[in-house]
Amino acid sequence: MNIVVTGGAGFIGSHLVEKLLDQGHRVTTVDDLSNGHARFLEDWMPHPNHTFIEGTVTDRALVRRCLHNADLVFHLAAVLGVKNCVEDPLKVIEGNLDSTRIILEEAYQKSVKVVFASTSEVYGKNAELPFRETSDRVLGPTDVNRWCYATVKALDEHLCFAYSQKGLPVTIIRYFNAYGPRAISTAYGGVIPRFITAALRNEPLYVYGTGGQRRCFTYIDDVIRGTIAAIRPRANGLAFNLGSLFETTIRGLAETIVHLTRSTSPIVDVPYEQAYGKGYEDMPRRLPDLSRSEQILGYQPTTDLQSGLIKTIAWHMIETVHEQ
Repeated sequence: MNIVVTGGAGFIGSHLVEKLLDQGHRVTTVDDLSNGHARFLEDWMPHPNHTFIEGTVTDRALVRRCLHNADLVFHLAAVLGVKNCVEDPLKVIEGNLDSTRIILEEAYQKSVKVVFASTSEVYGKNAELPFRETSDRVLGPTDVNRWCYATVKALDEHLCFAYSQKGLPVTIIRYFNAYGPRAISTAYGGVIPRFITAALRNEPLYVYGTGGQRRCFTYIDDVIRGTIAAIRPRANGLAFNLGSLFETTIRGLAETIVHLTRSTSPIVDVPYEQAYGKGYEDMPRRLPDLSRSEQILGYQPTTDLQSGLIKTIAWHMIETVHEQ
């Protein structure tokens, strides 16, 4: 197939591009490199079936050109991260909503299937677990910026379902705490790369809140298998959880990473207010129901947390050597 991947130079996107090329598809990668890195695709840049375009998917003319001969688009480009939500909610809202609207409008004109990357954040602070794709959304007040990402991603999903009702083949995938090689440590990134980077430097690992928050981290290989499985026609018009059932607390995660890296790093508690400002909330537990994904996508996570962390730490160690 002719496939477009937006955000294809990012953490998940670059792994997806590699796998699609390896399967024999022709891939056009679109990324503005605001979060992505061209070096993640350096081995695939000269591939005869790969075209890389540096640009933004808020550029309608660019999207129109990319979708001209496309069979499918994986829309992964997004503005994300808790720190972005707290500091610049307008950037998060406009960056996500505008790009998704343009992708869907242009895909509809050409009947190009869309696989939209959403997030487990859409469930908010619903206390009824595990989260099913039909679970209610429970969010805080709109004057608390922390909820803007969950809100705009949910609105993106509403757009996807609306276009599905108009006949566009659309599938939504909700990622649960994806991690692995190429997820890099930044103030706006995930907790695992942040912990690994600190541990390799023997610096403190800062645990926000109580550290008792429970999460199901999903290794990138499982994420990519589930994402590609969303191509199948049976998945059209549906949302799917892509996660794992291997739960851990954030403090337990920190302790495991310190152990696996043989680090001397201390683990330091930091109040949420100090990290993100007054009024920040977090979910005590986030657990997916994978029944629908298993039945329709054939999805089953196979990588346990320790195995995934060992592979991820090895990648970060190589990165550290390159940086030096």
